[in-house]
Amino acid sequence: MTPMELIDVAEVPGGPPLRLFRRGRDHMILLERNELMNSRMSGSEEALAVMTCARLGKRRALRMLIGGYGMGFTLRAALATLEADARIEVAELVPKILDWARGPMADLTGDCLEDARVEIVFEDVAVPILNGAGAYDAILLDVDNGPDGLVRERNGRLYSARGLAAARDALRPGGVLAVWSAGSDEKFTRRLRDAGFAVDEVAVKARSNGKGPRHVIWFATRT
Repeated sequence: MTPMELIDVAEVPGGPPLRLFRRGRDHMILLERNELMNSRMSGSEEALAVMTCARLGKRRALRMLIGGYGMGFTLRAALATLEADARIEVAELVPKILDWARGPMADLTGDCLEDARVEIVFEDVAVPILNGAGAYDAILLDVDNGPDGLVRERNGRLYSARGLAAARDALRPGGVLAVWSAGSDEKFTRRLRDAGFAVDEVAVKARSNGKGPRHVIWFATRT
């Protein structure tokens, strides 16, 4: 088997560092021993965007907030789905993630970061959520392996009752909060409902070919 090669390390404010590895043509991003992302497993991250857009239908000048660039699977899927008048704001806390996207993973990234519909902001996704009353048609969160603040403890506030109330306030009527997770969480489902969302929990496969482990996406619609 081809050995894993450490390419770079990125510091995370308030959390342990991220490490970018390469094995052959594949890339992996690890947090300690947890594999957060793998370039071979894009299916559920793509579904995060595609299935959200399907729930929103055709909207003029749709505005989307994506929390966490990752390897860009969600962003590229959104760009392939949305109209020319859409605007996508990507909140990325770790600037080096974008350096990796433009450097070691440039072939994977393509030209998505230069798309006129995209704006990158280097800040905690909680900031635009708190400042965006009624601003977004969709908020897509993929900043942890689930609703538990794995990458850094402070992320846990995104999934708290207060954080979910802020997300609901940041959405337009009928807007969707979509949260990616490596697994199910009944307590989080209840918190979403208690926050006033109509909730649809969907199981999706990790790979775009329908194989691999099962991941979960919550689609929470502001009613």
